[in-house]
Amino acid sequence: MKKFYAALLLLFTGLTLGYSQTLPYLKEPTFKEGEKLSYKLKYGILSAANGVLSVNKSKLQFSNKNVFHLSAYGQTSSGFSIFYTVKNKYDSYIDGSTYQPYLYTEDIHENSYTRKEYATFDHRNHTVKGAKGTFKSPSSQLFDLVSAYYFARNLDLASLKSGDSFKIPYFLNDEVAELRVTYVGTEKIKTALGTLDCIKLNPEIKPGRIFKKDSKLYLWVTNDGNRIPVKAQVEILIGSVTMELTKADGLKYELGKKVSYSK
Repeated sequence: MKKFYAALLLLFTGLTLGYSQTLPYLKEPTFKEGEKLSYKLKYGILSAANGVLSVNKSKLQFSNKNVFHLSAYGQTSSGFSIFYTVKNKYDSYIDGSTYQPYLYTEDIHENSYTRKEYATFDHRNHTVKGAKGTFKSPSSQLFDLVSAYYFARNLDLASLKSGDSFKIPYFLNDEVAELRVTYVGTEKIKTALGTLDCIKLNPEIKPGRIFKKDSKLYLWVTNDGNRIPVKAQVEILIGSVTMELTKADGLKYELGKKVSYSK
């Protein structure tokens, strides 16, 4: 059951991507301080969990003053907590120019299971030091789960064609992992905030105790200046899980407004 909720968390954070070479990115961020995105997760027709992603100015001091404090929080809904209770918080402090993290923390509460992480990043040596040692990145870019999501929003996708794929390395659960994502194309979808033109992505998933052998995960991100995930959907062994955006505050651009880097 714990792995099932790990999958829910990944959906909340956009199921970010993975790679072993330097990826090009936009020089100006697609987000700004004060942005707050609210999501709900559904297991079939049942409301399973709620989550919030937010961007704030860092109160911690680093050598670089241009630092964002990114926060992701998720918890099971009151009805679903009868079966399993999750209350998790993740924080990342990133360079406002490269989007790479200086510090990552997590505070996990899943029924009786608890976990805390405090990880610092050394981008000169391409390493991250966590509670269980120091880990090496396969590339010059290395992220945690939260910063990887915000970096992915700032990827330069101009040259991508349908069927092209990319990866990005991220640190999670005492290891550096990679996950391939395929660019599918653009598609208009209905959301709680209206019908929006979106970039459709297909993050790689592995069959096992959660996913079916032929399961496909699809993620829809607004094809505008903000690039915010508005929907994700995947089939699991029993039923399906859907993530939907319910509220978006403090956006840098008007929702749906195309900019120079829109597809």
